[in-house]
Amino acid sequence: MNFNSDITKEFKDKIKKLKNHNDLYYNQDKPSISDAEYDHLKKELFKLENKYEFLKSLKLLDEIVGSPPTNKFKKIKHLSPMLSLANAFDKKDMYDFDKKIRNFLNFSSKNIEYFSEPKIDGISATLIYKNGILIKGLSRGDGTTGEDILKNLYTIDSIPKKIIDNRLPEILEVRCEIYISKKNFKKIKGNFANPRNAAGGSLRQKDPKETAKIPLQYFAYGFGLIKPMIFKKQSEFLKKISAWGFQINPLAKIVGDIDEIEDHHNKIDQLRSSLDYDIDGIVNKVNDLSLQKRLGSTSNSPRWAIAYKFSAEKAITKIKQIIIQVGRTGAITPVAKVDPVTVGGVVVSNATLHNEDEIIRKDIRIGDTIKIQRAGDVIPQVVSVDFSKREKESKKYLFPKKCLCGAETKKELSKNTKKQDAVRRCVKGYDCKFIAKEKLKHIVSKEAFNIEGLGKKVIEQFWDLNLIKKPADIFQLNYSKIELLEGWGKLSIKNLKKAILKSKLISLEKFIFSIGIRHIGQENAKILASFFVTIKEFAKLFEFKSREKLLDNLKDLDGIGETQIISINNFFTNITNTKITKELIKELDIKNYTTPKLDGKFSNKKLMFTGGFQNISRSEAKAIAENNGGKVLGSISKKLDFLVVGSSKPTKKKIDLAKKLDIQIILEKDWNKILNS
Repeated sequence: MNFNSDITKEFKDKIKKLKNHNDLYYNQDKPSISDAEYDHLKKELFKLENKYEFLKSLKLLDEIVGSPPTNKFKKIKHLSPMLSLANAFDKKDMYDFDKKIRNFLNFSSKNIEYFSEPKIDGISATLIYKNGILIKGLSRGDGTTGEDILKNLYTIDSIPKKIIDNRLPEILEVRCEIYISKKNFKKIKGNFANPRNAAGGSLRQKDPKETAKIPLQYFAYGFGLIKPMIFKKQSEFLKKISAWGFQINPLAKIVGDIDEIEDHHNKIDQLRSSLDYDIDGIVNKVNDLSLQKRLGSTSNSPRWAIAYKFSAEKAITKIKQIIIQVGRTGAITPVAKVDPVTVGGVVVSNATLHNEDEIIRKDIRIGDTIKIQRAGDVIPQVVSVDFSKREKESKKYLFPKKCLCGAETKKELSKNTKKQDAVRRCVKGYDCKFIAKEKLKHIVSKEAFNIEGLGKKVIEQFWDLNLIKKPADIFQLNYSKIELLEGWGKLSIKNLKKAILKSKLISLEKFIFSIGIRHIGQENAKILASFFVTIKEFAKLFEFKSREKLLDNLKDLDGIGETQIISINNFFTNITNTKITKELIKELDIKNYTTPKLDGKFSNKKLMFTGGFQNISRSEAKAIAENNGGKVLGSISKKLDFLVVGSSKPTKKKIDLAKKLDIQIILEKDWNKILNS
């Protein structure tokens, strides 16, 4: 059974929620959910991506590390990105992680040694030493840019301020997790929701004297930039910095295989309630730093590390009612209203039922006693039904065949699997008022136009008053009418005008993401923007003849598959979608896409690969090309500079076409010479 469309919607909704909570937590110091709930939300995102391969191709988890820094502290760019970690939830996930590493490195039977340590549930920070002197201390921020919190970090006595060693690197960047012990939190818990919030709030105090009042502690766990690099293994690095006075976790150890990882995970899981600090899993890293370097990172997380999370918490409750919600892609999602129940310290009253097929499979009915788990969402999910407590007069739940707008819904047929989608969907697009409203909420969100002051509640209000019905209306607001509304003063209207005016200048990739094409996430939007470069070229999708040719060219783009191409075609085949998009473009100044320039052996060159390599995987070869300033394409055209031909089963058709177009061909042996030169 194909759950793609429903899972994609669920995935995107969770990303939105996580980013919102990141902003509340990192920038506003006003978290609206508990520490555990935040971690469960993140857990569910990575669980979904690990479970469903098609979500990985969408690359929607990019740019969800932390939250953009505020103006509260000075912003400083990290020497090397502070990335997030991918998650594993069971032994199978760990096997998959190990398998991917082996495939990337082109290892078959060679053992990989891992370093396994508890994942501290705290606040990440990085310490930068120059010639042994602590000169900078930054928060994670958005992973690329952090905030200068050095003075606050200075209040933690156990952080070394000066290191003396003859073999000390000139630049040493130590990554650590700041936390408050359970024992110390009990003394101050009246002021904070949980230990993590206490640590975060303390580190973001403007006055270091206030930070000093909170008993902060830390564990060092990794590194950023080290120049020159003097370590060969993760374990060696931690052993050395421990000798230099840094606090490292005593439960960390080297493990040889997945079975040892599982044993260590189970052991720590049993110990965690007795520890004086909160942990939510075990981090497993490839111990060999040369292999870490080869593996590199995706835009969001390192390929060589993963967080193996502990199990989700569960609770028993009863379903009072089942309602449906309509998303911006038309997906009809059922939600169970349940008797309020506490799950891991958080009171919940809603549980997602995912889709019609899920209800049928689990035979979920109104009045049922159910087990729920908060596996990563403000709205938990139903795990199972206790049939022994079902009332005799209970009736099967009949899933509505119509949207809330009254239109018929349908399940789409997957082109890949030839099976029907699990989710019902309203296909009216902008002609459905419920979809149109959700699309507006998406377009003003932080990830899209980022219009401050025009949030979901305001969109609801302006929709009901007929002030905004389609995206272009945002830029033609009747402010004289808004002035008459309660809660809208001159200052708030001035700020709204300013935010809307600012949002008119938007990058091509953000624009593509914002218009809400199904299956086109932020990473897909970047890929498309790099292909089209200008809005003028992108607008050719509006016309059938040019669209057909363009979609054919998109087939060979890495990261853009048949699902995305069909979705783009469906979107622009809809006359209303095209009309609304054209109207929106007229209101905007859309910047051309610019490719980030990296210096290297293939700077400003376009490459394509065919055939397998002897000592490395093709994935690693592509990563090497990109790290050397090259751009990897998926199809052969006159734009291509090099066709790199591996020694194992290259495609003759591609080689012949490259020769015909006079494209330089690089054989595997020549490729190795270039890299080693």
